[in-house]
Amino acid sequence: MNRLIKTLAISTLMLATAFVGNAQQTMEKPLVKKIEVNGSAEQEVLPDEIFVSISLREYFKEKDNKNKVDIMVLEKQLQKAVEEAGIPKENFTIGAINGYREWWGKKKPTTFLETKNYILKVPNLYKIDGIVSKVEEKGVAGINIDRYEFSKIEQLRRDIKIKALQAAKEKAKYLLEGIGEQLGEAIEIIEIDNGYSPQPVAYSNMMMRSAKMEMAADAMPESTIDVQKIKVRYEIKAVFRIK
Repeated sequence: MNRLIKTLAISTLMLATAFVGNAQQTMEKPLVKKIEVNGSAEQEVLPDEIFVSISLREYFKEKDNKNKVDIMVLEKQLQKAVEEAGIPKENFTIGAINGYREWWGKKKPTTFLETKNYILKVPNLYKIDGIVSKVEEKGVAGINIDRYEFSKIEQLRRDIKIKALQAAKEKAKYLLEGIGEQLGEAIEIIEIDNGYSPQPVAYSNMMMRSAKMEMAADAMPESTIDVQKIKVRYEIKAVFRIK
């Protein structure tokens, strides 16, 4: 029993000594004078990679399902228009294929109409109207902007983040100067990732209209309207030492 009491007493003394030592170290550690600020930066850029979705569909020129226009005829028209517009072959791809059979009353379906969706990658929309105008009007099922991107987005992100950090440093500097203090080195830097997220947008001027399609294909003017700009914004939280 005496041995047990002696052991417990030694352990208690060791714990007390360690606690006092830690408390002294905490008290002796000098407080760091610091300032915490947020900085932000943003920039708008025009997309230089626009992905346009064009849908073509088979149709009948006459009633009673006669004289069908094959999808390959429409595809060749579109492909030729793309080539004449100077767009690289690799920027013109098939996005999807689907089809359906038409029912006439109680009769079994006897015709199958195919629809193909194409993705056309272009740097801008200026030539789109002229391209689509060279395809038979009834064969164009729809057209819209699938998505748009900026090819140098990674470099732009880095530049914006650096500007945001510089803005945080400048803010901390003039705030401290206002109270007669000087800015020291950075202690902590935290990136607040709010980045950018471009969304597909509708391009109403690209909707097909009968009056527009009656114009000669070679007379179709090029649109001069740009797409919506991409806004890239970042915020940085930084902690600086006060000298």
